[in-house]
Amino acid sequence: MTFTLPPEAVHWRDKARDFVDRELKPYEVEAEMNDGRIPEAARKAHEKACIAMGVTVMDVPKERGGLALPILTQTAIVEQFGRVTNALGWCYGEAQGWMFEAFNEDQIARIVMPVTRGEIHLCYAITEENAGSDPGNIATTARRQGDTYTITGEKWHVTSHNLASHMVVQAKLADGPHAGEHCLFVCPADAKGVTIARSPAYAHNYNHHHPILRFDDVAVPARDRIGAEGDGMGFTHSWFRRERLLIAARCCGAMARLIEDATDFAKNRIVSGSAIADHQMIQAMLADSVLDLHAARLLTYEAAAAHDRGENLKSLHARCSIAKLFASEAAFRVADRAVQIFGGRGYMRENVAERFLREVRVDRIWEGTSEIQRLIIARSLIKRGLEGTIGPN
Repeated sequence: MTFTLPPEAVHWRDKARDFVDRELKPYEVEAEMNDGRIPEAARKAHEKACIAMGVTVMDVPKERGGLALPILTQTAIVEQFGRVTNALGWCYGEAQGWMFEAFNEDQIARIVMPVTRGEIHLCYAITEENAGSDPGNIATTARRQGDTYTITGEKWHVTSHNLASHMVVQAKLADGPHAGEHCLFVCPADAKGVTIARSPAYAHNYNHHHPILRFDDVAVPARDRIGAEGDGMGFTHSWFRRERLLIAARCCGAMARLIEDATDFAKNRIVSGSAIADHQMIQAMLADSVLDLHAARLLTYEAAAAHDRGENLKSLHARCSIAKLFASEAAFRVADRAVQIFGGRGYMRENVAERFLREVRVDRIWEGTSEIQRLIIARSLIKRGLEGTIGPN
């Protein structure tokens, strides 16, 4: 089996990289020094460019006017957006394929397709204080009263809430035939009864905040329930699979950027009359970083290609966990080595290695910690065997 990207994927990869290098990277230091913010005109221009490029519809079915690009091609695109720091790569919204199974026709017209045009911006309110990597333990409830659900509870780490117009909220049904089962709802980000309990500061400088939200009897019309009652966890798993794969892709992009910049520095940094790239200790760090990137990229591309081949859903779930686990841990190793290669410069916030060292650390936590990924992989192995977990040899 070859992992050479097909021509279509190479075309999209190069287009995405050109956009990232030309339009996003120049704003990195400005964003770092301004709490992740860049001029509003620039932010809107980046979003508009991504919409024009077709990135927002890459996972949208063709019958809906989308591109329905192969998952491998989408992964190659997202990898390039991982090359930039300060969440500048989060400059577009996307309608994900699972939404066209979960949302009804009215919701697709009102919510999903406007996302692709930048008219609606979504965030996800799933995680809770005592239900992080295991969303099955959430305590937030939804109680039906006629044609309205009342949502009560508290959500943590609601990423991008400050920039969102709408939220996808996960809650347990408090009553009815599906009591105790999970359900997803979409509601305005500023709905009556939604309050920001606290907006903590994080290690990274993103303009995408992660507040703790309280839901006090928030009324959501039944028409804004996503799917049937009790379908919530199934849709959440679909979202997790995609997010874990794309986190792995972004980590690959970060590693590539770090290796390129660290290598260039090492070749030009002269100490005692010679470039530090001539020293074997530096060469070893660069070599280990190349190994980490190559292995992570192969795992990530293979997981994406398995989606395109239509392989077993349970196996795909495990493969996305494998890719996220390895790529996220590898990215931190590469960032740490890059800081060391840059030396004192690597500890400056204006340096790409310092920023990525802080930023990629969270990739081992969100959308399921590394420990949770290991459990998913091990349980798949025990239940389905080696081939059922990683596919046939």
